[in-house]
Amino acid sequence: MWRITAQACWVLLSICFLRNLLTGVLDDCFCDVESIDVFNNFKIYPRIKKLAERDYFRYYKVNLKRPCPFWPDDGHCSIKDCHVEPCPEVRYSQAANTMSDEAECEQANKLGAINNTLSNQSKEAFADWARHDDAQDHFCELDDETSPDAEYVDLLLNPERYTGYKGASAWRVWNSIYEENCFKPRSVYRPLNPLAPSRGKSSLSRSFCPGLCLEKRVFYRLISGLHSSINIHLCAEFLLDEGWGRPAWGPNIQEFRRRFDTAETKGEGTRRLKNLYFLYLIELRALSKVAPYFERAIVNLYTGSSEEDGETKELLLQIFNEIKSFPMHFDEKSMFAGHKIEAKTLKEEFRLHFKNISRIMDCVGCSKCRLWGKLQTQGLGTALKILFSEKEIQNLSEHSPSKGFQLSRQEIVALMNAFGRLSTSIYQLHSFRLMLKEKR
Repeated sequence: MWRITAQACWVLLSICFLRNLLTGVLDDCFCDVESIDVFNNFKIYPRIKKLAERDYFRYYKVNLKRPCPFWPDDGHCSIKDCHVEPCPEVRYSQAANTMSDEAECEQANKLGAINNTLSNQSKEAFADWARHDDAQDHFCELDDETSPDAEYVDLLLNPERYTGYKGASAWRVWNSIYEENCFKPRSVYRPLNPLAPSRGKSSLSRSFCPGLCLEKRVFYRLISGLHSSINIHLCAEFLLDEGWGRPAWGPNIQEFRRRFDTAETKGEGTRRLKNLYFLYLIELRALSKVAPYFERAIVNLYTGSSEEDGETKELLLQIFNEIKSFPMHFDEKSMFAGHKIEAKTLKEEFRLHFKNISRIMDCVGCSKCRLWGKLQTQGLGTALKILFSEKEIQNLSEHSPSKGFQLSRQEIVALMNAFGRLSTSIYQLHSFRLMLKEKR
């Protein structure tokens, strides 16, 4: 007679969750999960990973000193001397919070600090890049890039992973995004802790966001997908060991289950992951739309080395060619297609909501989390800008600067790295599937 342990039962349920529930056609589009997995993991991920290592894309200019515009900046664990007072922990479970507040604060301070190491050669190159960029025509607002507090950060030295940033500060950021700045069904309950299970059965169990128009459903799903992607990165690069002053990061299956397992999340986990795929399709569509902009000879991914620049652009165009071959792109023409006045009002509301969310990223207390939050929201914002600029892109001049549509260096770096993060998330999901299968 077979005896099934609790652990074996969990493994079987988790495999079922990933293999059977995260499958089929996505809502609001005609693409299926399996097609995206194959396309991304074999064609896109290997190339986008290489692209992120090129000099043009590894350095991101960002202002991490901008104060939070919505509430007093408590700087949770992001300052050099981290005290227990600015790091209150809301203890929902004693088992999940075994470290003291002060110890957690010090840990988050250490893991969340930005590595600002840059060589003198890199600094000289940045000055050259600035002179080159200033000579270009810009027709969009350059946000952080023009601030005296903005500085280049090497993304390869500051990977997105677990930093210990959690508790009331982190939950307040996401709670503010969902409750105050995101279109969502009013019946959907969002607790302070987004990882806590909902009260009762989710109103999203049958159909996604009933009562919301397509545009508002899309907005909500984009934010949910971004949240899911970030959580997958934290689960895949979790702090496993701090021994001997050399932290070791790796996949944490228990943490992944806590955030996405069907039973743990009362059915929300699968939907969160499907929203990740939906976000992937939106940014994939934006990249297919903007390809003509980069295919022009006048566009140069300038770093000062003609050989490096040529290789980088060739790799970028290879990625665009693969993206254009994808047969099941999201149809953005169905958005804002109603009455002109109503569509214009909704489009502006859409833009303002997203702009407010991007400002909330200045309230993230962990410097490294703030860096990646700002980069990924700017990348998504750039993707939306592209989708809303189809006519301007179609009228681009082949041999002269763009008068109706332009992307700054910062927008380009954010766009490709943000998409790279989504591609990595889907690839990491495949890794979690394999790990769960091995535990059978």
